[in-house]
Amino acid sequence: MPELRRVPVNGVELNVALAGSGPAVLLLHGFPHTWELWTDVMADLSDRHRVIAPDLRGFGASSRAATGYDAGTLAADAEALLAALGVRSAAVAGIDAGAAPAFLLALRRPDLVRRLVVMESLLGTLPGAEEFLAGGPPWWFGFHSAAPDLAETVLEGHEAAYVDWFLHAGTLGDGVRPALRDAFVRAYTGRQALSCAFSYYRALPESAAQIGRAVAAARLTVPTLALGARPVGAALERQLRPVADDLTGHVIEDCGHIIPLHRPHALLALLRPFLAGADAETA
Repeated sequence: MPELRRVPVNGVELNVALAGSGPAVLLLHGFPHTWELWTDVMADLSDRHRVIAPDLRGFGASSRAATGYDAGTLAADAEALLAALGVRSAAVAGIDAGAAPAFLLALRRPDLVRRLVVMESLLGTLPGAEEFLAGGPPWWFGFHSAAPDLAETVLEGHEAAYVDWFLHAGTLGDGVRPALRDAFVRAYTGRQALSCAFSYYRALPESAAQIGRAVAAARLTVPTLALGARPVGAALERQLRPVADDLTGHVIEDCGHIIPLHRPHALLALLRPFLAGADAETA
C-alpha cells in the first residue's frame, strides 16, 4: 500500500500517496476520482519509480479550498508539491481534470518536467477538437457550471448514483472494483465536496485563457505522449500537434475514459517504455 502524507503547498494541504523509489513520476487524477484512480498503475511503476499521486486541491482528502481550481493554480500546486518533496525532475501524467495542469507545468518548467503524459481531456479551446465538439461539449460541463449551486442542490443526497453513472460510462459498462467505487463515492459525498469538484468546471473559461496565453508565449518542448480512448480519442493529440516539438499519440482500443482503471495493462505497456526513455536521459 502507498504511504499517505499530508503536504502543505501553495496555501492548501494536499493528501498525497507515495510509493517506490527511483526517478519521480507525478500522477494527476480527474473527476470523479481521487489519487486511487492510479492504484493499479502505482503498483507496477513503483518497482522502478518514486510515484507521487496527490488528491487535487478540493478533491478527496485534500483541503477544501475556496478558490484556485483553474489549471494555472493547479499546476502551481503540483510544482510546489514536487519542491516540498525535494524532487528536481519528474515525469508528469495527467488525465481529465489533471491534464491541463500537467500541460501548463510542462510548458512553464521544462527543466522540471522530464516527460509529459496527457490523457482523455481537451486543452481549453486549442484548435483540433472541432470534430469531438461538433455536437457540443459533454452535457455535464454545462450542468456543473451553468448556475451557482444548482448542481449541488440537485445532487446532494444522490451522489452515489451520480458517481456510479460516470464510473459505468467511463469503463464502457464494466464498472470498477467495489472498494474503489466506494472510495470515490465517499470523496464526492456532501455539498462541500460537490462544490469543490464543480469549481473546477466553473474555472474552465479561466483555464482556457491561461492555456491560450501559454501556447502563444512558448512551445511544448518536452517529449509528450497523448493518449485517448472513448470518448476523446485523438482530439487531444490533434490539439497538441501544432504546439509540441516531440509528440507521440495513441488511442487505446476498446477502452473507456477511465484508462488507468479500465485498461491498466494497456496503459502500462505504453507508459513503461516512454518513462524508460526519460530515465535513460537522466542516467
